[in-house]
Amino acid sequence: MSPSRRRCNFGAAISIFPFLRRNPNPNPNSQIPSPILAIRFHPNCTAPPSNHPSTHFTNQANFNENRLRNEKSHYPHRQNQDNCIENQPHKKESNCPQHQNRNFDDVVEEICRITRTQPRWEEILLSRFPYFDFSDPNLFTQVMKRHNNVFLSYRFYQWLVGSFPVLLGSLDAISCRILFDGLVESKAGFVAKSLIETAVFKPEQGSFEVLIRCLCENGSMEETADLLSKVRVYGLHCPSLTTWNGGILGSMRVGRTDLVWRFYGEMMEGGVDPDGETVGYLVEALCMDNKVEAGYKLLLQVLEDGVTPRKMVFDRLISDFSKFKNYGRVSELLHLMIEKNKKPDVHTYQEVVNGLCKRRKAIEGYRIFNDLKRRGYIPHKAMYTAMIHGLCEMKWIGEARKLWFEMTQKGLSPDEYTYNVLIHGLFGIGNVNEAWKLHKEMCGRGLKHTTVSYNTLIQGLCMNGKANEAYELYRQMKDKGVLSDVITYNSLIHGFCREENATKSQEMFEELLAHGLQPSSFSYAPLIEQFCRIGSMQKATQLYEDMGKRGLEPTTYNHECIIAGLCKQGFAAEAMQWLSEMLNKDLIPRKETCERLAKCLYEKNRLDDAFLVIGTMFQLGHNLSEHLCHSLVSTLCGEKFSLVDTSLYLIFDSS
Repeated sequence: MSPSRRRCNFGAAISIFPFLRRNPNPNPNSQIPSPILAIRFHPNCTAPPSNHPSTHFTNQANFNENRLRNEKSHYPHRQNQDNCIENQPHKKESNCPQHQNRNFDDVVEEICRITRTQPRWEEILLSRFPYFDFSDPNLFTQVMKRHNNVFLSYRFYQWLVGSFPVLLGSLDAISCRILFDGLVESKAGFVAKSLIETAVFKPEQGSFEVLIRCLCENGSMEETADLLSKVRVYGLHCPSLTTWNGGILGSMRVGRTDLVWRFYGEMMEGGVDPDGETVGYLVEALCMDNKVEAGYKLLLQVLEDGVTPRKMVFDRLISDFSKFKNYGRVSELLHLMIEKNKKPDVHTYQEVVNGLCKRRKAIEGYRIFNDLKRRGYIPHKAMYTAMIHGLCEMKWIGEARKLWFEMTQKGLSPDEYTYNVLIHGLFGIGNVNEAWKLHKEMCGRGLKHTTVSYNTLIQGLCMNGKANEAYELYRQMKDKGVLSDVITYNSLIHGFCREENATKSQEMFEELLAHGLQPSSFSYAPLIEQFCRIGSMQKATQLYEDMGKRGLEPTTYNHECIIAGLCKQGFAAEAMQWLSEMLNKDLIPRKETCERLAKCLYEKNRLDDAFLVIGTMFQLGHNLSEHLCHSLVSTLCGEKFSLVDTSLYLIFDSS
């Protein structure tokens, strides 16, 4: 070893002794590393490299200024990020640059090896390299180049900025942008959004819009809205029409029509004009909000402006107008489709036929169905099934069978749903044997037993007074591992109640609850009716209260059953209270319920209340039956026929 190098080492050692006496256990990750440790890290150099942490001295180290000035000739320093050292011109170390770069590259390679192979490398990395400068902004760039794995690079980024927060504003913007683009390309929307919110860089316009579309595809609409509100913050232009349409479509998929209109407003403010796709989404959003008429008017407006939306927009309006029984609008839309060269196809007419059949207008649906065939359209299986279902609901089983055979002759094999529709229709007219034959035919064609097929049989048997046979099928379901649902239990509850088997119906209701299923209003209705019929008013009211606790809104029928039960037992005052509660909930009682209560009241000599109920009947649009009118006149007049005119005046004056 040369004398000059020996003197250098000796001087460096002496200079650090005062510091070691004041700090006997220095932290290896301290911001004040030791020069002598730098000499050990670089044994072949006369001075530590300029980018090594050993060159970072702070004012906290109380060195002798004269000694420090003398040592600067041996240890040139660069200014650190905290400006702890006096400002001096930076002198690059030129003694051994190749060795310096080789050591940096070697450490980076070792860091990459550890992060790829060690599961919890975050806990050991600092201790493995106690004298390495992890706060060097160039480190992240080099590690990311070697990783070639976007998720591993992001994990290293998180650890790095968590351990050295000062790096948040100094990392290479290009590296951050490359990492961001990789995350977006990998569909890691949430991670990419987190990166753009923490790192300091300007994303590319294209990658930013791809991120928005990625979040929309995942249904993350709140995150999408947050990013779109920060477009100007990131220094970007207003997104393209494709991106806005993606945001509007994503909002509709999650049922957020409020975001649909928010995005549309921001799009218009940004100077982006809508196209036919945008208009189609807006019409569908209005339909989702049950503003079908507004959707229709919007369609007419854009058609006048020369914009023609997709065919599915017309189909949606036709479907919704069919639901609201507005067949005039349906006819207008069909003519508009033909006029705008959006010819209705079999799917369009299926919406019309389905809407008519579901609203018990199967005759009109059947007429349109036959008209389609005359025009050369070939109905598909779903349309045949819908029409068969509509005919079965009208109990036109003969016509339904004709369609069945017509469908099979055209090579359309009935599926499980088609079979069950016709089986249900046969049960509906009391033809139990034919229903069973058709069920056996279905099984013979290889169609398996499902919850739907079992429910069809159980419901059909209960409709025909065969609740015990239905119960055997229910047990068979359990043995075969076929899941029962609320419809299964509701059918059995109705069946046993119809046969006045209170014990068994209550048992089925308890099994429904035991299986963790949520009962519906139809689960409670037959039980409440049954208990009211047999005079168990306490159990009936308990079930009514249980409905409210489960968030179910009691129906008009539930109230009417309780009123009828109370009147049957002569509890006129209580029945009057239940009627008042009905009216407060905007539930309209039937004429029979009002008359039953009025009769109970005048039989209890509560004529004022009876006239009050009669007045309510007239306000609701109900007429007074002849039988009740005679009863009231007889009660008021007795044998004094001269008072008949006066009594009638009192009755009609109550309205």
